[in-house]
Amino acid sequence: MAETIRTTCAYCGVGCGVLAAPQPDGSVAIAGDPDHPANFGRLCSKGSALGETLALDDRLLHPEIGGRRVSWDDALGTVADRFRETIDRYGPESVAFYVSGQILTEDYYVANKLMKGFIGAANIDTNSRLCMASSVAGHKRAFGSDTVPGTYEDLELADLVVLAGSNLAWCHPVLYQRLAAAREKRPSMKVVLIDPRRTATAGIADLHLAIAPDGDTALFSGLLRHLFEADATDGDYINTHTSGFDEALAAAACFDGARVAAETGLAREDMKTFYRLFAATEKVVTVYSQGVNQSVRGTDKVNAIINCHLATGRLGQPGMGPFSVTGQPNAMGGREVGGLANMLAAHMALEDPGHRALVQRFWNAPRMADKPGLKAVEMFNAVADGRIKAIWIMATNPVDSLPDADAVAQALRDCPFVVVSDVVAKTDTIRHADVKLPSTGWGEKDGTVTNSERRISRQRAFLPAPDEARADWWQLAEVARRMGFGEAFAYGTAADIFREHAALSAFENDGKRDFDIGAYQDVPDADYRDLRPFQWPQGRGAQPAQKRFFTNGGFFTADGRARFVALRPSGAAMADEAYPLTLNTGRVRDHWHTMTRTGKSPRLSAHMAEPFAEIHPEDAARLSIDDADLVRVESRHGAAVVRALVTARQRPGSVFVPMHWTAEFAALARVCALVAPVTDPLSGQPASKNVPIRLERFEAGCYGFAICARRPNTEGLDYWALARADGGWRIELAVREEMPEHETFFRRLLELGRNDDGAEILAYRDARRGDHRMAAFEDTRLLGALYLSRTPVAVAREWVTGQFSESHADPRSRFLVVAGRGKTARPDAGATVCSCFGIGINQIAAAVRTGCTTVEAVGRSLSAGTNCGSCRAEIKEIIDAHRLQAAE
Repeated sequence: MAETIRTTCAYCGVGCGVLAAPQPDGSVAIAGDPDHPANFGRLCSKGSALGETLALDDRLLHPEIGGRRVSWDDALGTVADRFRETIDRYGPESVAFYVSGQILTEDYYVANKLMKGFIGAANIDTNSRLCMASSVAGHKRAFGSDTVPGTYEDLELADLVVLAGSNLAWCHPVLYQRLAAAREKRPSMKVVLIDPRRTATAGIADLHLAIAPDGDTALFSGLLRHLFEADATDGDYINTHTSGFDEALAAAACFDGARVAAETGLAREDMKTFYRLFAATEKVVTVYSQGVNQSVRGTDKVNAIINCHLATGRLGQPGMGPFSVTGQPNAMGGREVGGLANMLAAHMALEDPGHRALVQRFWNAPRMADKPGLKAVEMFNAVADGRIKAIWIMATNPVDSLPDADAVAQALRDCPFVVVSDVVAKTDTIRHADVKLPSTGWGEKDGTVTNSERRISRQRAFLPAPDEARADWWQLAEVARRMGFGEAFAYGTAADIFREHAALSAFENDGKRDFDIGAYQDVPDADYRDLRPFQWPQGRGAQPAQKRFFTNGGFFTADGRARFVALRPSGAAMADEAYPLTLNTGRVRDHWHTMTRTGKSPRLSAHMAEPFAEIHPEDAARLSIDDADLVRVESRHGAAVVRALVTARQRPGSVFVPMHWTAEFAALARVCALVAPVTDPLSGQPASKNVPIRLERFEAGCYGFAICARRPNTEGLDYWALARADGGWRIELAVREEMPEHETFFRRLLELGRNDDGAEILAYRDARRGDHRMAAFEDTRLLGALYLSRTPVAVAREWVTGQFSESHADPRSRFLVVAGRGKTARPDAGATVCSCFGIGINQIAAAVRTGCTTVEAVGRSLSAGTNCGSCRAEIKEIIDAHRLQAAE
């Protein structure tokens, strides 16, 4: 029997435990770890499909220089020489590292040490800047440290959970499942959702506040005023443990009902309901994420939330507190080791001379960075203007994920020296690399990650490193050795680095700093190998325990008091008549970041196979846009072409477009190219949720859908979006001109020559309607099928895609493929809702019509929603929609 390895999921900051069991056939069986305290055996759709993302077909497996395979010695020597030469000529601030919440804490630690302590500059920043920097800045302003006070258990113990800018159901599904289970056991629990969109999370909410973009500061400042007027503040707590309350309250005085309503766009009665509920409920947890952080006022939003919890004394106790949930598996670990340009390792402050001296002594560092480095957006601006002449990008894809992404691509094209270490051979970023370094991926990595509740867990290797792939920390240490710093980077294993990291956290600490894992500074290799998940702090001699911070005050400010922050009105947003709509970017349920992992799984791609724009029906009608039309989304910085999804879930005036699609998967869907490079002045976090845009219908002469046994040739297409399918690929496409010569077009798409390998092509044409349908077969195997029309193609996509697995010896089955629909006895399942069991919307609707009127009943009938549970909110929406139809 294959050995089962306990490891940690590679996706969001929930940090779920995973059981991975390699199988004799080369596959890996994945299950949730029932003993892990983050998920207790639960996994979401992405986590459940991790075993489907491990193929090596797209991996970078060898070092390259200028596109030519070289030895590791040549590659590392080139990196070290070029960085050293650049530093010698232009100074240490002429080089930079851009790292990622995808790497492990041990990788992060070595990168931070090399840049800040040995190169001597602080130009190391991370893609976590794009998601959690405002939370860090808000924590430090209020608490004196970047400390998340509570634990996941608080969400289950609370009587009121406020979800602010957090689509928990899709972005942190296991936390959503824990919350839903707790609410089912205790129906008196209330949930409020604050989000411009009616997301899947709204299914659990008692109240949805469809707030205007960036209205959060006004909403929570108004709440602070209401709490005082309703005598719901805790005077003893305020007087004993805080400072600045009078100033914060005076600033909040201008946020009366009229002003809050104007800035939030909310109905006065809905605001009052929320305020009364918050004031009357002692056990309140406010969970916030990207909708709060990704703003030019993100830090103020965070402090507006914290102000309300400080005013009521509701933090540090079971079921109470502000709770930041992170977007990446190791965003917290990166913060712990100083992975941000304005931080030092072990949660120490770069601006504090005492902290700098302490870290320099511990590292025996030759030249310590003495000022903050360039934050992410600033860093790539410096690449563009020539201040940074050499950059090393690790495990991230900034040409897709940074704002003004086209300018980022141009900056890398012009940069004298670009190094990219990654697992993937083709990304929009790595194509600009002078040196490519193959890194180990999930399942091959060995080290630790930290989740959103400060819990450190092991990621363990259960697969051998393929070909020449190497750990990121090893690459960094080898470059450091070649730069002359070998003694300080003589690590043999990840355990060596973890011990040093733990020792630094305890060095001259004595309880003065929040982050302390000194209990592990001498951990033996065997104990590190078997390390169980634990929550920090855990100082020397301490036993593992669940910990809440600030139960009795004890903040990490100079006087030990938390600070209220006085927040002023932001003023009216500048109107832009040329770009009258607001773009909001974010995630979908089954995809992750830029799809380098989830894009390999057909079942994850089946849920949302194409980039789209959610548009309110009023906006769509005004712009003559119909559902399934193609639309051009344009800002002052860039444009995208995506599919229109007309839905009342969207707030009028706002448009949602997901951020996952890259040039590897779509013709023009890199949505971050539309985002302006404007940032919060304190945190440096970009404003990805409030982008002025305009929309117009994309006029196409011909629309199409196709399936191909191999990756299709997209040459000549004005619009295309690719997704994996079992046995091949599926592609949505369009061209501006009239219908192309269909067989020639089809052969080029499938890359079939005229005198190919005996492919047989069947075709159907309806000249009146302008429909062309064809399919290609080789013996009994389907090579591909194409459906063209003057309007968006109506075809049973899931049924067609499933035909790769069928034998087509029977002529009737071939004609059914050309027709694009199966026999009536096997109806089309429709768009996938449950990825775990491949259950589509049509199947769920049919079950509802036969009497399945609850999510549980649908689960009993179809199994949908009974595995990971990520689709339960969508199943409930389908049930509710059919109830409404029946009532009409």
